[in-house]
Parts: sequence; structure tokens; C-alpha cells
Amino acid sequence: MVTRRGKEIFDVTLEMMNEGPVIAFVLEGIEAVEVVRKMVGGTEPKAAQPGTIRGDYSHISFSHANKEGIATPNIIHASGDSAEAEEEIAHWFAESELFDYETVHEHYTQAHSRKKK
Repeated sequence: MVTRRGKEIFDVTLEMMNEGPVIAFVLEGIEAVEVVRKMVGGTEPKAAQPGTIRGDYSHISFSHANKEGIATPNIIHASGDSAEAEEEIAHWFAESELFDYETVHEHYTQAHSRKKK
């Protein structure tokens, strides 16, 4: 975020993030970062499309937040790319807190593939 919006905005955002509870989790899958960012909506809440999390639950513009010297309270964060995701996962979670599992979809599609062999 520092590289995208600057240190001052980062510091204000970090302060806001420490004001309340945070729920952190990791999603994985094919092109997971891009899919999650699509569901989350554009970074600036007021410009996020309706039907996205930010578009439905946030509304403040960057210019308003900057003028007021506040963070843009946009309710959700999503990593910008895979490299950023790796850094953020390492920040929030110990290796022992991450689990591998087989989804129902994987169970049935992989079982089907195994039967063909």
C-alpha cells in the first residue's frame, strides 16, 4: 500500500485497522487473487461496482478521506497480486495455522480422473 498510496495514507489506514476486530483468512484456488478482487470491487469504495462488497457496503472517496485526513474505511482488504498475498499470509498466519484440504469438487473430479486410469 505504501507504494500505491504513500506512507501517510498507509499510517492512517494502519491506525484505523487497529481500532476494531479484524477477521483474516486465506482463500486459494485458480487465479484466487483476481477472483477475490473481482468480488471485493474496486479499491476506491465510491467507484466500486454495485454487487461487490465495497460497492454495496462502502461509499467514501479517496479525495474525501484525504481532505479529512482519515483512512478510507472500505470494510475489506484483498491482496493486490500473488506476491503481496504471500507476504500478507506470512504476516497474519504461522505455517501451522494453514491447512490443506480436499474440497467436495476436488473429491469427485479427481476420483473420476483416477477411475479412468
